[in-house]
Amino acid sequence: MAGAAFIDLDRTLLSGASGPAISAALRAAKLVPASVPGESLLYKVFNTVGETLPSMLLARQGATAMKGKSQRAVREAVATAIPELTKLVQPFARATIEQHRANGDKVVLATTSPFDFVEEFARSLGFDDVIATRYAVDSGGVYTGELDGRFVWSGGKLASVNEWCATNGVNIADCAAYTDSIYDSPLLEAVGKPHAVNPDARLQVLATARRWPVMHFDVSPGVGKVPVIGTELQRLALNFSRPELIPFAKFTITGTENIPTSGPAILVGNHRSYFDVFAVSLTVGKTNRTVRFLGKKEVFDAPVIGQLAAALGGIRVDRGTGSDAPIESALAALRAGEMVAIMPQGTIPRGRAFFDPVLKGRWGAARLAVMSGAPVIPLGLWGTEKVWPRNSQVPMVWNVANPPRVTITVGPEVALRRDGVTPGEPVAVELANQLADENTVRIMSAISNLLPPEAREHREPTEAELRATLPSNYKGDPNAEFTRRPGTD
Repeated sequence: MAGAAFIDLDRTLLSGASGPAISAALRAAKLVPASVPGESLLYKVFNTVGETLPSMLLARQGATAMKGKSQRAVREAVATAIPELTKLVQPFARATIEQHRANGDKVVLATTSPFDFVEEFARSLGFDDVIATRYAVDSGGVYTGELDGRFVWSGGKLASVNEWCATNGVNIADCAAYTDSIYDSPLLEAVGKPHAVNPDARLQVLATARRWPVMHFDVSPGVGKVPVIGTELQRLALNFSRPELIPFAKFTITGTENIPTSGPAILVGNHRSYFDVFAVSLTVGKTNRTVRFLGKKEVFDAPVIGQLAAALGGIRVDRGTGSDAPIESALAALRAGEMVAIMPQGTIPRGRAFFDPVLKGRWGAARLAVMSGAPVIPLGLWGTEKVWPRNSQVPMVWNVANPPRVTITVGPEVALRRDGVTPGEPVAVELANQLADENTVRIMSAISNLLPPEAREHREPTEAELRATLPSNYKGDPNAEFTRRPGTD
């Protein structure tokens, strides 16, 4: 049975408070004083810690502040704030709204904010309805300074949601709720699918105790953040991704200026070692950005490491299943302005394939680039196999006296064919396959050109070099190992 999704406004749907944008619009229309002492501090506290009793007491007095003002003039003024409010909508909130709509659910904005301040904004985003505090107006359309009904907050919000469900023939047990505030816990307790979004400190504790999902609409689903302070775990980890903290390798990292400082981007690199992820992390750490790695399912299935990979924003790839889920997750991340990293080879080459001067790649990165319109930034990795060879279960951490050199070179955006394609629009299979083939060649060529000349020259590897490309428990003939050659979709 279809239900409804009730989504809070400030610090949930929006990245912060809606108040500053709305106040600015009201001031521009000369409907409120030019300045209110302590207003900016109040919003700063709210954005940091969430709702407090003093802030809600002030909000309750909002009707008094509007006394004598024309409802029509107020609605016209706040409508000018819609562009600024739209900029504050968190990227993955839209995906949640669309998912509920696809499931047949009604999507309702449920907020303490005044109805006249937010109704037109909610409609502009496609919300089906709005539950909000209403200010009473007289027969002339002027605010009386009183509330029209209840103050839609805490238990009052739950009561309003119950009324809406009764009117619309919806069972609240079939509904979802999304909020950041502990004061909305009555609503979260009542619905069948509660979600704590960017929770304040007390809601974080309650959500953990109740095992409610904790979400953050500004990052990919499943990405972990440090409770209360809201810092993404990966960003915290990248602060420690520094070459000087890895004494068993020397690093030369160049070209990081080619990585966009904001917006979507696809990082593509060659695959030589388990250490490649660390090398890419060191490179990304220089950009003050985070990245979503696509990784094979074995990583996510591993105890502890798998949970950590997911919390850091990793995207699971089940190779050989034909599933488009990894592409869809990566596409959602790119559309939200995030950065995605892919090793197009799909796996580390084994045996003689490791020394093939021609890099072979899978279609994933090329398809993703065409579908998203995001720039593809190539990375050439060299020497990582000296730090962590395939036949070692751990990095060679004891090589501190004579650490091997690792070179990471970031190149300019790869020139891809995108003719006949509009990002986000369906692409004919024939065209998609044609573009994927050609663009994969372009991507792999761009990566290859960033490697040293020896990488593009054929040479005969020694048996020891061949053994280093195989697992430590491999017992076969290293010259006969071709089964893990990448490049097959």
